Amino acid sequence: MNYAVFGTGVVGRTLAAKLASLGHKVTIGTRDVDRTLAQTDSDESYSAWSAAHADVSLATFADAAAGADVVVNATNGMSSLAALQAAGAANLHGKLLIDVSNPLDFSQGMPPTLNPVGTDSLGEQIQRAFPEARVVKTLNTMNCSVMVEPGLVPGTHNVFLCGDDAEAKKEVSDLLLAFGWPQDALMDLGGITAARATEQALPLWLQLWGAIGHGNFNFRIQQAD
Repeated sequence: MNYAVFGTGVVGRTLAAKLASLGHKVTIGTRDVDRTLAQTDSDESYSAWSAAHADVSLATFADAAAGADVVVNATNGMSSLAALQAAGAANLHGKLLIDVSNPLDFSQGMPPTLNPVGTDSLGEQIQRAFPEARVVKTLNTMNCSVMVEPGLVPGTHNVFLCGDDAEAKKEVSDLLLAFGWPQDALMDLGGITAARATEQALPLWLQLWGAIGHGNFNFRIQQAD
């Protein structure tokens, strides 16, 4: 399977590395390839990461999406729509689009707020902007290390998914199982409007991260017998 992962930050890199380790062909999408590769000022630069992950290529958003079967949006939530627009609607047409981003707005400093919030969500905005794409929201309620290695958190804990296309959600469920999530950890919350709820979990998640001191935790839904 050919995957395009949009976003050169830690989330995109983590997902890209996991997908490549599973044998998929992976291309990370970026707005400006030369500028991304020119960032060599630290051990955490994309160039340093890329040197250790030669099996993952880099291309523009449009080129990455054009050659992909599946597109993963792991960009900063406030720039997600612009990144997907740069990819081009034709390159997203009919494709599974997995959205793991959150619309965190840092314009007023820390802690960030959500924009949109309450009556809309980034997941819904993406689906409206690209109606021919099959958008599924998932993995956005946890740290990226837990996304690809759920065993970092002991015991049973959950990963949520939502979207309007049942087959798309089945494809995402299969991918989550390949990531190591057990079947009973998956919780389908329904249509894409449920992205409002999962995105609104982020303020709580950020508070928990501050209280716990690290990101290796997750939500568990305990049901009554």
